[in-house]
Amino acid sequence: MRESLEILANVASVFTALVAVLAACYYALDRRRKREKLENYLRDAKRENPNRHTYTILHLMAQLGLTESEILNASFSSRRVSRKEHVNRDTMLTDQILFEHRE
Repeated sequence: MRESLEILANVASVFTALVAVLAACYYALDRRRKREKLENYLRDAKRENPNRHTYTILHLMAQLGLTESEILNASFSSRRVSRKEHVNRDTMLTDQILFEHRE
């Protein structure tokens, strides 16, 4: 009986490790997919309309179906997305973050 419990405990440990690896892979692939989605949208938008190439978080949320934090995380992890600030002229404080594709 004790041997079977030890075997079961070892199997449970291996299974837990496999689930953790699969969850980590899913998380990494999901972050990459969101980053590529943002990069591709900004690249294509810049090609289609070179005069308007910066976009707000609200615009990107509506177009891409990502949350604000997902867009920010994707932009921070990307070398192809640059963030700019829009400064309110009255308060001289940043009121929006603008995103654009950089080559």
